[in-house]
Amino acid sequence: MDPSVAIALGLLLCMSCLLLILPWRKGFGRGKLPPGPVPLPIVGNILQVDLKNIPQSLRKLEKQYGPVFTLQLGVERVVVLYGYKAVKEALIDHGDKFADRGPIPLLKLVTNAVGIIASNGETWKQMRRFSLMTLRNFGMGKRSIEERVQEVAKNLMEELKKTKGLPCDPTFILGCAPCNVICSIIFQKCFEYKDQKFLYLMKLLNENIKILSSPWMRVYNSFPSLVRYLPGSHHKAVKNMQSILEFILEEVKEHQRTLDPSNPRDFIDCFLMKMEQEKQQPQSEFTIEHLVRTVSDLFSAGTETTSTTLRYGLLLLLKHPEIEGKLHEEIDRVIGRDRSPCMEDRNKMPYTNAVIHEIQRYIDLIPNNVPHAVSEDVQFRQYLIPKGTTVIPALSSVLYDDEEFPHPDQFDPGHFLDESGNFKKSNYFMPFSAGKRMCVGESLARMELFLFFTSILQNFTLKSPIDPEDIDTTPIASVTGHLPRSYELCFLPS
Repeated sequence: MDPSVAIALGLLLCMSCLLLILPWRKGFGRGKLPPGPVPLPIVGNILQVDLKNIPQSLRKLEKQYGPVFTLQLGVERVVVLYGYKAVKEALIDHGDKFADRGPIPLLKLVTNAVGIIASNGETWKQMRRFSLMTLRNFGMGKRSIEERVQEVAKNLMEELKKTKGLPCDPTFILGCAPCNVICSIIFQKCFEYKDQKFLYLMKLLNENIKILSSPWMRVYNSFPSLVRYLPGSHHKAVKNMQSILEFILEEVKEHQRTLDPSNPRDFIDCFLMKMEQEKQQPQSEFTIEHLVRTVSDLFSAGTETTSTTLRYGLLLLLKHPEIEGKLHEEIDRVIGRDRSPCMEDRNKMPYTNAVIHEIQRYIDLIPNNVPHAVSEDVQFRQYLIPKGTTVIPALSSVLYDDEEFPHPDQFDPGHFLDESGNFKKSNYFMPFSAGKRMCVGESLARMELFLFFTSILQNFTLKSPIDPEDIDTTPIASVTGHLPRSYELCFLPS
């Protein structure tokens, strides 16, 4: 190599390292950013974080640096909030300032940062407001949301009966139910379990949840401008997301052809009517692109989180048959066998309610939350967090707080019961996050979990092909969420 070229490359490398290190030294020296481990050039603190168990790494760092600390993950600087007080102070007490969405490179690549999950500013405000209003006031058509969920639950029971009590992997069946609920709300249709289009959609969703949960995605998110040009599973995830968007666009076009403004059928119809109302406004956020991306967010998030919680919950009940037995007793006493469960039953079933809450707490589905960002320079405690800084509110640290939940590593419904056996609420229950970015579909998800769990246990007794003591309930190592290990169970008719 020519000596002058070698010298130039060396200088370039040194300058790159200085550009990465100097901002950090400046931040630490002036005491503006929260403390944290000194980052290495280029990779930052990635080598100091176990990508297969990020919550455990954050727990260790919190003991060293306190409840608010800073990490450099590749090119991205993040502030971690650890513990209930820090998370509540940011997301609730200063909710407006912490309400921006942090960068999600893969979603930005596919969605162009529109929709609900990845958007910010006026786009996010209007899409979220409209979605909440439509989901809450879903008086369209002939049935309420609860009646739709009950109908899907009945179809789920019929599919489970077809297993004839033989061992089966419940992943696909339990994924179809919440998917059909969200499809009925968005598209006004429920798919047959053998429908080829439905099977294809479920395949795309299942593939993506595995890809997005892999350690490779942390590497991609840390170096998106570089890794996007390298081979890897992220290309498959992008292709799958684009296929889902194409399916949604076809549905939107069909809705445009058949829209009756006097009788809106579903979410898409309502959005199309809103588009018509604002067609004279050149800056309107209600466009076809925003509709497709918003529906995609509702469709994907509304399917995967609920189905994973159901699947993980049944695994925990297999591990703890004594808890399942108490659930059967309460269901028989309150609901019986002659009618379907309804939401009015929940207030009369404190133990069932506590078990479902404990399932959500224990599985800690999205331990590090979806990344937030500050919308302006924020004075937070004794620190100054610059505008645009990514913030990770560690939900694990709240759901596993040992003062609020004694023995948090144990699956214990007693965490949500008082001494008299009544259901006990907790401010630390944050599986849906908190504040301005709280999950749009929280009320729907709560309804689904109650009606699906009670319907299953009303009709079936769960049996594991292996001894309960041998069941492993620890999650699969994952970057974005906690997934249960593959398992089989038998649904024995009650």
